Amino acid sequence: MNPNRQRIGLGRRGEELAVQALRRRGYEIVERNWRCPVGEADIIARRGQEWAFVEVRTRRGEAFGTPEESITPQKRARMQAVAERYIAEQGLWEADGHLLMVAVEMDRAGRLQRVEVLEMD
Repeated sequence: MNPNRQRIGLGRRGEELAVQALRRRGYEIVERNWRCPVGEADIIARRGQEWAFVEVRTRRGEAFGTPEESITPQKRARMQAVAERYIAEQGLWEADGHLLMVAVEMDRAGRLQRVEVLEMD
């Protein structure tokens, strides 16, 4: 299989697992893969007046480190800018918005090892 297609498939599987984890925590999924000129939010979710802007990081094996290690300060800043843009476009000035990351790890055979929702701010 094409390595790029494998990576995309892994990412989609991770995103589905992230959606399930967020729903278990009471979030409603509002948007997926929301794009704007400053970047993309993998998932935008809402729980009451609380809005979450979610980055999903999926890793298989340890060759590229943990999902948490893949979030650079630049990525965090871009996520914040995307969240601010969404809030402005939607007029959600009173909303409580925050950044989340969903870390998904699988072993080399593709068996799920963990799905963890982590606060980023």
